[in-house]
Amino acid sequence: MKILIIGLGYAGRRFQRAFEHVGTTCAIPVSLAYVGRRPKQTTLRYFDRIDGALQDFMPDIVIVSVNDINHAAVLEELAGFRGFVICEKPLTTPTDDLANVHASLANVSGFALNLVERYSDASRALREWVARHDWQLVRASFHWGKDRINDYRPTCGVTSEAIHALDLLSWICPAAGPLCLGGVLGIRSDFSISGNAVLDTLQLTATLGDAPVSGYSSFVNIVRQRTLDFSFVDRDDLLIHARLVFDTPQWDHDHLRIWMRDTDGTELILHELAISPSRPGLETLHKLSQLCLDVLQWAMHQRPPSQAFASLETAFTLQGLLNELEHQALTPPSAHYNHGETRALLAEDSDLEALG
Repeated sequence: MKILIIGLGYAGRRFQRAFEHVGTTCAIPVSLAYVGRRPKQTTLRYFDRIDGALQDFMPDIVIVSVNDINHAAVLEELAGFRGFVICEKPLTTPTDDLANVHASLANVSGFALNLVERYSDASRALREWVARHDWQLVRASFHWGKDRINDYRPTCGVTSEAIHALDLLSWICPAAGPLCLGGVLGIRSDFSISGNAVLDTLQLTATLGDAPVSGYSSFVNIVRQRTLDFSFVDRDDLLIHARLVFDTPQWDHDHLRIWMRDTDGTELILHELAISPSRPGLETLHKLSQLCLDVLQWAMHQRPPSQAFASLETAFTLQGLLNELEHQALTPPSAHYNHGETRALLAEDSDLEALG
């Protein structure tokens, strides 16, 4: 299988490592090449233009892993491509023309937005419990943030982080109904090299069907914190709680806890699952490698994935929601993190946990 990575930066190298691992462990021949502004220190074949790479390399799979502010332009250059496309989240930025992107991807044989937390055994387990027991959502909330202050990577802002939690709400509770935005508060700042007033934090209200949702997401959270809380009622109108914790204390280390509370306050644990993968060579890549395996098997044999890909329809629906967040956020005057003449940027070769 020929795989073309467009943008061999941080995200692109993660895909490279994941596909190389899957190819080796599953005995699937994989040939990788990349498109970039300049050659990098790698043995992969290099192209300086997307059209040249598509014509000469003829990839089966294309990965869009450039910075999010460049997604739309790259996706539009894929017009006519008939293979499988993986796009790093989010699909585009709130200022891009979605109609042009949609038209450009009309001929692809398959598509997946990289919403990697769907591949956590913890989130999959909760989704299965909700469906199997026909639980009705009463309320949900999330806190999803990390520290990207003075990160070297450009960004469209915190919508790129909030997308994970927003997707998981609907994915875990698909029967609840559509996710509709209510109110949005935000804060802008110069945390990013992308500007002096980039949206770095959101606090929102929404509804998922009839259930109210509250959420907080930030790119200036000084520690990584990724949690979702749910309250359900079962067929007997009993109240059930569930908490998902992701990437704590390390990336891909996830935890699910489902419980009830007795009238005396005693907790009855219904299910608890702790995920702490440690396969050598897959540091920070355990969930991503499952997506890559599913894509390879689909592209080679049309084998159904372990779970449905985050489709084009899902990607455009989520992007519409992210656009609403950006445009509706009520924000005070911008915060200023940088008071000197130059920024002290996080280095490109920083450890994976810091960048994640």
